[in-house]
Amino acid sequence: MKYMILAYGSQQDYDSMAADSTEDLAAIGEFLAAFTGELADSGELVDTQGLAAPVLARRVRLRDGAAVVTDGPFAETEEVIAGYWIVDCASFDRATEIAVRLNQAPGRAADAGVVIRPLMGAEHDTDDV
Repeated sequence: MKYMILAYGSQQDYDSMAADSTEDLAAIGEFLAAFTGELADSGELVDTQGLAAPVLARRVRLRDGAAVVTDGPFAETEEVIAGYWIVDCASFDRATEIAVRLNQAPGRAADAGVVIRPLMGAEHDTDDV
């Protein structure tokens, strides 16, 4: 079954990382490269991407039939999705093991935690979650 593991952060996290030392950023990058490489080697990795800072986001809503576009960051939003991993693994428990490993990233990268969500589709049955 496929699961999406969502990593969270905030605009402040992105700002703080910009001020981190080269060594701190390298440690985070090395951890994430090894983590993602292990998933690729095991055949469980489907896709992964980091997302740009919330300041670069844009929200689109309809109000009275007209599009209302708001540039980020959004004052009412404390946490945002910072990146994701889609994995195809045997069980929700295995997806949880993968997420626990991701939370071991150095620095503040794992402070906000992660969320695991089963992906819906005709071939998926969520009764076992």
